[in-house]
Order: sequence, then structure tokens, then C-alpha cells
Amino acid sequence: MTKPYEPMPEDWQRALCVVAHPDDLEYGPACAVAEWTARGKFVAYAVVSRGEAGIPTMSPEATGELRADEQLRAAAEVGVRDVDFLGHPDGTIEYGLPLRRDIARSIRRYRPDILVTINFYDRWRSGDWNTADHRNVGVAALDAANDAGNPWVFPELVDEGFAPWSGVRCLAVGGSPDALHAVDCTEGLAAGIRALEAHAGYLASLPQDNPMSDAAGYLTTKLTRFGERFHSVPAMPFELIGV
Repeated sequence: MTKPYEPMPEDWQRALCVVAHPDDLEYGPACAVAEWTARGKFVAYAVVSRGEAGIPTMSPEATGELRADEQLRAAAEVGVRDVDFLGHPDGTIEYGLPLRRDIARSIRRYRPDILVTINFYDRWRSGDWNTADHRNVGVAALDAANDAGNPWVFPELVDEGFAPWSGVRCLAVGGSPDALHAVDCTEGLAAGIRALEAHAGYLASLPQDNPMSDAAGYLTTKLTRFGERFHSVPAMPFELIGV
């Protein structure tokens, strides 16, 4: 029998979500974000690209503008007002010092207790291959958590006014196949559905048979399935990695 999820710890007040693209958080983790902000926790987003390579029938410039706007509206649905776009190229995000520096800057700016991202392992739960953007951003977020606390790594950030911050306790990986914890999203599911629906332009570009085109059905089914391991309530699982 699969082991039930444990409740995700609540003894923190500030979170920074770091993902590669607009909409990455809206396929489940945003439902947990809605729960957290409703309880008075602060959550900010650092989105590494604007998703400009995501719609083949639109130019990158138009797509990036559309998807950034949709991400701002999606974030607002779950109580998030602070959204940074880090400006890396969608589809070709590279792991390296520039990416680590930009994430470390956001960590120093928002001074979170925890970081949140999505599955960045080689494969999705389905077994399908994950994208390079997701893989590179997840590893960079882990490294940037340590970079942010070291005054001798990226000292130029101090010159920019961002003092070191070593308060990050863990990276919470939403949807990880190795998740052991979960968040009860009974109340946050509705807001999470509205957040995914805010990506209407992007969702309209997907094939008609893509299950994500039905935001309510997709998220309800997904979180209900996860909840089978968590008191039979809609739930979002997370793997917690100490940093």
C-alpha cells in the first residue's frame, strides 16, 4: 500500500516560487499557494522566462506579452501580488552563473523561509521526458538558495542593495514523484482553477483534446487523485529538499 502523505509543515511565513514559465505553477501548486495566502502567508513568484516560445502561431514578442499578462492575473487569483520575470530565453534556459545570480537576487529581495518549484527531475510521473527549462531552473534554485546566503558569492548583489539571506530552509517541489508531504487544497482548489483559466490565450493554443484545456476538470481530477493519499481531500503533494 502507498504510504499516506504527511501534512506539509506550516511553521514558515514567507515563500518564493521559482519556475521556468508562466503557467508552470497553475497546474497544481497554485492551489496550495491560495491556501497559504488565505492563511496570511506571503508568497512571491520569480518566473525565469516570459514563455515567449510557447505558442507556435504567434511571434515571440506577442506571446511573451500575452503570457506575462496572464501570469500576473493568475497570480492575483491566488493572492500573489509580487511577480518578477527574470528575462531568460524561453526554451533555451541554461543552467549557469547568470541564472543562479538572478534567482539569488530574487531570494535576497523577498527573503523567503522556503522556495517552491515544480518537478525538475528527468521525467514526469507519467514517465515522459521533462523539459530542459524545468530541469535547469530547479537545480539552479537549489544552488541559488546557498548563493543567496554567501556574501562572497555574487558580491555585486550587495552593491545593488541586496544583502545576503541565509534563511531558506528547504525547496518544496510540487508534484515530485518523491513527494512525502501534501497541502489540503479543499479551499484553494477554486482559486487555483481560476488561476489556470487566466491563461486562456495559452490554453486556447493547445490541442483540443489536451486535458489541461478544461481547467476545472483537469485540476479537480488531479488533486482528487493525489488526495487519495491524504485524507480523501483535494491535495497537492510536495517533496521537501533541505538546503
